[in-house]
Amino acid sequence: MKFTAGAMPVVKNIMLKVYAMESGKRELVECDAVAPGAWINLENPSDREIEKITTETGIPEDMIKAALDEEERAHIDTDGDCTLIVIDIPVINEEKDDYVYSTLPLAIINTDDYFVTVCLRETSVLGEFVNNAVRNFDVNKRTRFLYQILYTNATKYLHYLKMIDRSASRIQHSLHRALKNTELIKLLALDKALVYFSTSLNANQVVIDRIKQLSLVKHYEDDNDLLDDVIIENKQAIEMASIHREVLSGTMDAFASVISNNQNIVMKLLTAITILLTIPTLISSLWGMNVWVPFGEGSVAYQYGFWIVLGIIAAILVPVIIIMIKKKMF
Repeated sequence: MKFTAGAMPVVKNIMLKVYAMESGKRELVECDAVAPGAWINLENPSDREIEKITTETGIPEDMIKAALDEEERAHIDTDGDCTLIVIDIPVINEEKDDYVYSTLPLAIINTDDYFVTVCLRETSVLGEFVNNAVRNFDVNKRTRFLYQILYTNATKYLHYLKMIDRSASRIQHSLHRALKNTELIKLLALDKALVYFSTSLNANQVVIDRIKQLSLVKHYEDDNDLLDDVIIENKQAIEMASIHREVLSGTMDAFASVISNNQNIVMKLLTAITILLTIPTLISSLWGMNVWVPFGEGSVAYQYGFWIVLGIIAAILVPVIIIMIKKKMF
């Protein structure tokens, strides 16, 4: 299905895509033009694309640009028949063979004729709708579409929280033998991600509560169960983020002590080795002086002097080693 009547052609661009339900089917298809009833998805749009959508749909430009600020907080706003809902979504980036978790704002703009989503980058939350992976999805059912986005977003948080927990477990195994701060720095990055997640989830919960209480969004009885599921999933994500954060914080404190203790063990071992090496060095130095010493040249025991000196060293070292073993210095 393609919208063409009375619509302005849209230049195909990965930053701007228009979707609608195919006639007679429940599958999403990409369209060549903007027309009433369409879902317009903007990903890091250019100024030209923003101006085009603003002109074509009548949506205020500042609403479209709301999600293009990484620091934009989750909130709800209205302007005439346009309702703006900004939520925070989880994103994952790969950096230096590791994953970095953070959040980005996603703007959802609902009007009488259009449903617009705006984000700074391609997101897996909306990707599931584009790939027809969401059950009972229909662009024309705006309220359900909104609830499904919120539900998918909450489940993404839960999925990423599980990934963070697995990453933390892997790092903890290596921390048992760690002497450096590399692993702690990795845990610190995960703790930072949990802070972002926890803050964003709580902000999303405020938005969800407002959606449920206010009349900014048309409510349908058939979708009430879905909204309840959204609330449950989001609150579960909030609780999981809080639990993981507390556990991770305690783990970091514990393993900071472990690293310090491991360093102390190494230093104790090095000290013991230094003591053991000092004893033969000291005795050998005494018999190496250019003065008369026992068992030196001309003495009766001269021919046995070397072995006698070794015996003296052994006689001193053996008790010292026994004492160190008892003191658990090895």
